[in-house]
Amino acid sequence: MYFFLLNLALLDLGSISITVPKSMASSLQDSRDISYMGCAAQVFFFSFLITAEYSVLTIMSYDRYVAICKPLHYGTLLGSRACVHMAAAAWATGFLTALLHTANTFSLPLCKGNALDQFFSEIPQILKLSCSDAYIRELGLIVVSGFLVFMCFVFIVLSYVQIFRAVLRIPSEQGRHKAFSTCLPHLAVVSLFVSTAIFAHLKSPSISSPSLDLVVSVLYSLVPPAVNPLIYSMRNQELKGALWKLMAGCFSKRINYASSSL
Repeated sequence: MYFFLLNLALLDLGSISITVPKSMASSLQDSRDISYMGCAAQVFFFSFLITAEYSVLTIMSYDRYVAICKPLHYGTLLGSRACVHMAAAAWATGFLTALLHTANTFSLPLCKGNALDQFFSEIPQILKLSCSDAYIRELGLIVVSGFLVFMCFVFIVLSYVQIFRAVLRIPSEQGRHKAFSTCLPHLAVVSLFVSTAIFAHLKSPSISSPSLDLVVSVLYSLVPPAVNPLIYSMRNQELKGALWKLMAGCFSKRINYASSSL
């Protein structure tokens, strides 16, 4: 589990590093320009990291399924070599998908200007600038990718159906609580990632606007990578204890300052 968490942390760090520094630099320099190659690089790396992250989350659902439903076979099914192979497959899937989408998108002629209604380069926004009869090939690739994403989502759902059935059969309340505490962080991360991405790309055009698109893009591109470490770290008792001590110390200092002022 911690091996896959390491991969997830690296992907989260990378996906934020692709969008946030450039956006901050543009704000400080009061410039919204980005070079053509810079835009292509941003599209490639963001697609690569997001796809690899979703693949890792899918693998982690299988990891939780084996750990809870087949604990005696965990060492056999998810040994060191198997974990490395699955992580390598997730990264390779992200790389291949990003390469195909980037090459396909930037081979299209842009007929409608060069202004993106977004704070980073994103494939749907670039397609809006292409000729109306030129992006059918990229749309086909997006449909295929969407189907694969849907199949991964179905796999995650089926894994958790089996997990919850197994957990509910555990006789002791302590055992059920331990199993749920192991699964809930991953389930929360998957729910946040999938729900924000679905709302961003499948929302009705009637409610679409530049400001809403910007808010939604922040939700799915920045919020999940920022919140994931917090969700998983809350399982660490020492970290939770240190956080409570910090909050209690800040609260007591504020109380003392207020009483001294009175």
